[in-house]
Amino acid sequence: MYIIPAIDLIDGKCVRLTQGDYNQKKEYNSDPLEVAKGYEDAGIEKLHLVDLDGAKAKKVINYKVLELIASKTNLKIDFGGGVQSDEDIKVVFESGAEQVTGGSIAVKNEELFTRWIEKYGAEKIILGADVREEYIAISGWQEKTEVHLFDFLQKYIDKGLRDVICTDVSKDGLLMGPSFDLYAKLMAKFPEINLIASGGVSSMQDLDKLAEMDIYGAIVGKAIYEKKITLNEIYCFNK
Repeated sequence: MYIIPAIDLIDGKCVRLTQGDYNQKKEYNSDPLEVAKGYEDAGIEKLHLVDLDGAKAKKVINYKVLELIASKTNLKIDFGGGVQSDEDIKVVFESGAEQVTGGSIAVKNEELFTRWIEKYGAEKIILGADVREEYIAISGWQEKTEVHLFDFLQKYIDKGLRDVICTDVSKDGLLMGPSFDLYAKLMAKFPEINLIASGGVSSMQDLDKLAEMDIYGAIVGKAIYEKKITLNEIYCFNK
């Protein structure tokens, strides 16, 4: 299982929100490159880079940070947040992203998102499924929809997508453990997907349990910043 650290960006700085609430923001580091290099030194291969400014503005804002990390490390970066147009996705790939995560756009503009899958290839696109009580939340988690998670996934699995980040918004930033039951249901119903668990990871025990479930990857954010999980522990896990 891949451990995939998240760097969430506001004003070009590393921050974390609690349950997607922009009013509950904590800044951890003003230098995302320094943080990313630390992850690379710990044997980490993948990075989840989130443009929270972009998610709110509905257009990509922090592409220069992406460009910097992509040019100065060998991390394979997936980038999400504010990718809402052909120009946005073009800028993100040109700035060095390995993959693009689309969440809100996959709900609001199925035609455009499908065109991206066809143009760039399913392996370059990650479906971002952010959920509250199994219904999709969009626009930086500010808006709950009537779209059920299972229907949402099935639609895009049928179009060839296999990489899925599923975030339980109610767990995110609380350090109280992931939604194991939800991920077990997803793995049982959609065994063909590369499921990346996100939200709530608080310890190496959480990661061990997710690995035992044959989860493809787990995103870790606040637990690293708060020293609940150390880079040395991640290094040992990756070995």
